[in-house]
Amino acid sequence: MSCLEVAMEKISAKAREFGLDFYDIFFEICPADIIYTFGAYGMPTRFSHWTFGKAYHKMKTQYDYNLGRIYEMVINSDPCYAFLLEGNSLIQNKLIMAHVIAHCDFFKNNIYFKNTSTAMVESMAAAANRFREYEFKYGKAKVESFIDAAIAIQEHVEPRRMIRKNSKKDEASKHDCRHKKPETPYDDLWSLDDKDTFKCDTCDHPRKFPTEPEKDLMLFITQNSKELEDWQRDIMSVIRQEMLYFWPQMETKIMNEGWASYWHLRIMREIELDEAETIELAKMHSGIVQTSRTHLNPYTLGLKIFEDIEKRWENPTEEEKEKYGRPGGEGKQKIFEVRAMENDISFLRNYLTKELVDDLDLYLFKKMGYDWKISQKEWEKVRDGLVINLTNCSFPHIVVQDGDFNKKGELYLKHYFEGVELDVFYLEKTLPHVYTLWGKTVHLETRLDNKPVLFSYNGEKGSKKFL
Repeated sequence: MSCLEVAMEKISAKAREFGLDFYDIFFEICPADIIYTFGAYGMPTRFSHWTFGKAYHKMKTQYDYNLGRIYEMVINSDPCYAFLLEGNSLIQNKLIMAHVIAHCDFFKNNIYFKNTSTAMVESMAAAANRFREYEFKYGKAKVESFIDAAIAIQEHVEPRRMIRKNSKKDEASKHDCRHKKPETPYDDLWSLDDKDTFKCDTCDHPRKFPTEPEKDLMLFITQNSKELEDWQRDIMSVIRQEMLYFWPQMETKIMNEGWASYWHLRIMREIELDEAETIELAKMHSGIVQTSRTHLNPYTLGLKIFEDIEKRWENPTEEEKEKYGRPGGEGKQKIFEVRAMENDISFLRNYLTKELVDDLDLYLFKKMGYDWKISQKEWEKVRDGLVINLTNCSFPHIVVQDGDFNKKGELYLKHYFEGVELDVFYLEKTLPHVYTLWGKTVHLETRLDNKPVLFSYNGEKGSKKFL
């Protein structure tokens, strides 16, 4: 048995002793070009696209110039697959294995991963094979160009769709008969020959399409675009499913990394190390939790919050005992409860305290003129600003407002403005991709300089007008 296998047995046993409950894990040691390929693709079996190659060269260049390094990569599946970087020292691999075990515990027990497919490695491999068949049949350039359009809007999905759909259905059944017809990919909703197109069969309600604003733009286009062929709908569906798979990881990034950092520290403290290994471990952990003045380190923030929760529930102050009824001695129980039930937004809103904001020197900053300056240091506003930035995984909230705008089948999208303007350059580059997917003029309503404005693209040129 190798040194690594012996270390893995000890680390696994210690993790279980602490109460971690994780999937079986297969570790594999990979050279840098392989692990950076996996990192760029997000998975070892994903379809091919030029954007992944771009990400690979960026990460590999940072590694070659010692500007950044991926020590490991872990796949959320059952069993989990973890890849260690060839050339890591034994102590580095020990710390990484402890870190990976905590990630796998998080994947298995956090509620936001409950509906995530644990067989995504196989699903992605099957989809990648189909994409290669499409390239052979329709041409690589045509398929890649279509993927360009699809991934331009891939973040616009609705991970809570089933909850919303049931809620909407219940409400609709009380007041509206428009929902009686089933929703299928081939519903002909724009038939101008149908005299009832804009009136319900049994009441005077005007028909809306969709009946309520639809957040899942990927699904809406996949189901309702008349422009798409079956192979294109398949590509749209695959990219949407892959985004839904990655979504829980994005919305628990701070918690997941904090949880893994918390446990790699505690497990490694219990493992017998010599003096040199202890020093190397300290240096590596310091590098992981090193803070920056310009960006948030999720490892540090998550770790500090978990440690603070444990301390406050284990040894509450007299005020906390009286005000919140905390008897004390519940530190471990509380962090396991938080790990199971929260995501980053509720994690920060409920557990980021004034003391932590001050201790970590957190602040908000923005560009003023040509300079970036601190705009807010008041702890509640810093906490709220972080929460707002994490809402919808930091992507703009855009909904389908009308799929039959102007009664010509045009697509009308609306941005729910929450104080942050869209990047106009990106917006104007994205609308032609939406047109490619929809096949008719597309519009996007947003706000600029606090005024409503409508951007449009008709297949030949874009336009902008204030409403």
